[in-house]
Amino acid sequence: MTSIKDLDNANVIQWCPGCGDFPILTAIKQAISELGLNPKDVVVVSGIGCSGKTPHYINTYGVESIHGRPVAAATGVHLANPNLTVIAVGGDGDGYGIGLNHFVQAVRRNVNITYVVMNNHIYALTKGQTSPTSLKGTKTKSTPHGAIEHPVNPMALALAADGTFVARGFSGNLKHLAGLIKKGITHNGFALVDVLQPCVSWNHEQTYEFLTENTYELEKSKYKPDNRDKAFEKAREWGLKKIPIGLFYEEKQPSYADQLPWAKPPVALDPIDDIDIKPLLEKYY
Repeated sequence: MTSIKDLDNANVIQWCPGCGDFPILTAIKQAISELGLNPKDVVVVSGIGCSGKTPHYINTYGVESIHGRPVAAATGVHLANPNLTVIAVGGDGDGYGIGLNHFVQAVRRNVNITYVVMNNHIYALTKGQTSPTSLKGTKTKSTPHGAIEHPVNPMALALAADGTFVARGFSGNLKHLAGLIKKGITHNGFALVDVLQPCVSWNHEQTYEFLTENTYELEKSKYKPDNRDKAFEKAREWGLKKIPIGLFYEEKQPSYADQLPWAKPPVALDPIDDIDIKPLLEKYY
């Protein structure tokens, strides 16, 4: 049985005190632990940003890719070895800005990875600029008079791309968030877990207090995540006392890898016992 302690490592976590990334990291570890996954069978893939260091802080295999590319890199890891549990992590700037196309393509392909997006509505690592999810009117260093663009709606976008698992959590609701990540990992296909999280340094609007007071759990209502049209309605909800968190939609469909006409096993599963590399090495002696 894998414990949360087994997933800890000696690296010093370099996030701001109070950052919403801390409980998200804990929720990922809790999900892996409760599912009994062996750390050697798990790969955490990140991009660039505050979320980019996540693979450094968890005792599994990890890949820190480039800006906007965690989903692309995670897709490659999964297809090379479908036996691995692949968790991609990124931020709203990383995933819904430069990485938006990779996100949409992976959703529509139903690649069997779990994508945890640390959505703090700001570019935090670069010291507080408007991000793709910043609300209209948000004043930042890059929009001192207020953002004039409508924000990206990740939930609606994933639903429009025929996503088979679309969920939203809140970093201040750890037990609920860990449960969503667990469900995402066990889902056969692309699982989006968009996580609302405060940036205590640069975003003073979507604070812990604001999100605690204004989010509500879909699971505590009569809502059922089996109707895409109703999920779209929930995706459009945003306001005082009206920010839903939970599983918006889930559907069972074959994953991308399930439908591939494999001519032979994935490259990572090729037997290597009878391979002699001496002739290759001799070329370079």
